[in-house]
Amino acid sequence: MHKQLNPVYRLNQFDLMRRKILDISCLHCKSRVHTIFKGSNIEEEEELNRVKSCSLYKKGQYIFTENAYPLGLYCINQGKVKLATMGNNGKEQILRLSKDGDILGYRSLLSEERYHCSAIAMEDCSICFVPKDMLFKMLHENSKISIELLKLLASNLRQAEEQIISMAQKNVRERVAEALLFFKATYGLDSESNALNINFNREEIADFVGTSTESAIRLLAEFNNDGIIKLEGKKIIIVDLKKLIKTADLFS
Repeated sequence: MHKQLNPVYRLNQFDLMRRKILDISCLHCKSRVHTIFKGSNIEEEEELNRVKSCSLYKKGQYIFTENAYPLGLYCINQGKVKLATMGNNGKEQILRLSKDGDILGYRSLLSEERYHCSAIAMEDCSICFVPKDMLFKMLHENSKISIELLKLLASNLRQAEEQIISMAQKNVRERVAEALLFFKATYGLDSESNALNINFNREEIADFVGTSTESAIRLLAEFNNDGIIKLEGKKIIIVDLKKLIKTADLFS
């Protein structure tokens, strides 16, 4: 009798067949200056370029899945990715948002644990994969890369602590306003429309904030009526930044 494949494995195999392999050079990568590899020398860049592989992930496609074993590091060349886990109630909880130059899966790789969440493309993304052995070799030989990784770990720990405090001490209205400000800080604004440079559906906003979709819809409508934001389909245009900051109860 054949052993039934784990759903995670089946998903990875299916995604693998759909991926388009890309030819992206580390030597000419515009996002490299934002990664932990910015302190690498030319020899390390050339070796990294030889061993890494790059793929196109379509919107909604999984880069890696919760409970799978990490085999290397993922580096976003271009695109937006959400890190999310599924609660016992079947509701998704977004833990972190990533963009060009961010790396994915490093915590589980360093701790030699399974992934505690899934990484999902929020739009078409080009992402490079660095094998575990290559990463550890660079960390061992180049202290600049190790320090950059330590800085990243410390920064993510601070963000996690701030999110815990926000969830514990702020009401849903304040958290939704704070989330919009976080989206702005992470992805910026469209230069022409002044809209957030990411199109979230209402369920994703609710998943990030930790509330129901109905509450997120209601509060966004209230912000719209109060002249804080303007809603145009999935687009969210920030109209009154100062009022949004005040609503989020920041810097009070």
